[in-house]
Amino acid sequence: MTALAGLPAFLDLTAVSGLRESIGRHVQVRGGSRGQGWTDAQQVMALVLMNLAGGDCVDDLRTLSKDEGFCRVLMRTELAGLPRRERRETERRWRREKRRAVPSPSAVFRYLGEFHDPEQERARHAEGAPEAFIPAPNEALQGLALVNRDLLAFDAAQGVDETATLDLDATLIYTEKETAQYCYKHRPAYQPLNVYWAEQQTMLHTEFRDGNVPAGHQQLRVFQEALRYLPSQVKRVRTRSDTAGYQHEFLRYCEQGEDPRFGRIEFAVSCDVTPAFKQAVSEVPEGEWRPMHRLVGGQRVKTGVEWAEVCFVPNAIGHSKKGPEYRYLAIREVLAEQEIPGIAPQRELPFPSMTLGGRCYKLFGIVTNMDWEGERLIAWQHERCGKSEEAHAVLKNDLAGGHVPSHLFGANAAWWRIVVIAFNLLSIMKRRVLGHGWVEKRLKAIRYSLIHLSGRVLERARRLIVRLAESPMAEMLLEVRRRILCLVRVSTA
Repeated sequence: MTALAGLPAFLDLTAVSGLRESIGRHVQVRGGSRGQGWTDAQQVMALVLMNLAGGDCVDDLRTLSKDEGFCRVLMRTELAGLPRRERRETERRWRREKRRAVPSPSAVFRYLGEFHDPEQERARHAEGAPEAFIPAPNEALQGLALVNRDLLAFDAAQGVDETATLDLDATLIYTEKETAQYCYKHRPAYQPLNVYWAEQQTMLHTEFRDGNVPAGHQQLRVFQEALRYLPSQVKRVRTRSDTAGYQHEFLRYCEQGEDPRFGRIEFAVSCDVTPAFKQAVSEVPEGEWRPMHRLVGGQRVKTGVEWAEVCFVPNAIGHSKKGPEYRYLAIREVLAEQEIPGIAPQRELPFPSMTLGGRCYKLFGIVTNMDWEGERLIAWQHERCGKSEEAHAVLKNDLAGGHVPSHLFGANAAWWRIVVIAFNLLSIMKRRVLGHGWVEKRLKAIRYSLIHLSGRVLERARRLIVRLAESPMAEMLLEVRRRILCLVRVSTA
């Protein structure tokens, strides 16, 4: 019996996408085909499947291993389609008969430890080391990034827009590990910087970092790395970021077309609300403020938020006539509770504010090199907050990204990258296979409706059969398998 009768559909998807082969090609922790014990593909796939099934720590592999029906399916699929020579090589990896379908927690902990670089760890804690230190990934950790690249290349082969919108954002993973550094919220944490591909709803690139590393630290380098992972079908790039991306080195790189592949990159980045910016906003005539709208019942309704073009040149680029020129927009929203004249403010507001015409407003700014109409541009830039933040919630709450397993930095970095691979595999399943009605569903709903189904696993005439209890999802699973077989396979080197 199995309580995961829908999970083998993801095994079908990994087979068509070539995920196992990609892991074996790029991640060489276990010595390739000549090593002993669990292969790299078996270790990584066990963690990916555990994430999809609902586990959030290494010890949850024990629960997965106790599902005898699913383990039988998993062991059968690992050998499916292999020539006799490769089957024998796989069997010779074990001194005794292999009985487990997934590695034990202790084996996984040892495996994750191989992604840790002791030299980088010593440099991380060395006296005189920079406060914002990012350990360089070892070869195995870089291999996981290439596995993610291959998975996204398979996704792009099914069809992709020529324009890619990349959202840069960092997220906090709180932890009690003694080796973790304190973040700006005065708690020990890790703070990976992520590059989210909005059109594909996938995580293009990620860099695992300590909590004390600012979100904007070396953001240009991470962005350049992400551009190299984009598949060949993409011809044009736009990017969005919060104020962590408000770095003139980063903006100049995008505006002046310094990228050898994509040239000029359009951007919309939240800017710092400095005293100089507030002074420029105060000089905007009242008649130039325009309202923002939203659709309610098919009608455009004012939101109470207004925007205006601002003539502003920051000091960082104002010293040269040859410097790039950007477009600045200000967004203001009147506070519901106004300050009482003659009484000092009782609290410090958690957002920038400014008094204009006797009224107190929330105040935000955007810098861009795009010529879109202001309301459209602001709405597009604000979409970053919704989708990339939702992706972080899925990674940390729906999947196992919110719980790091080790005190070793490299082991936690590998754990995070594997969670990202599981996230992208789930995204491909929803968009390419399940269809429109499933795209917006969270993983909890997919587990309830598709993955956590009861069934019986039978072997008959050398065939493996999963017999479901009477369920409306039985026909759906058959259709899912047919759709997976119709996906375009890609060959990656």
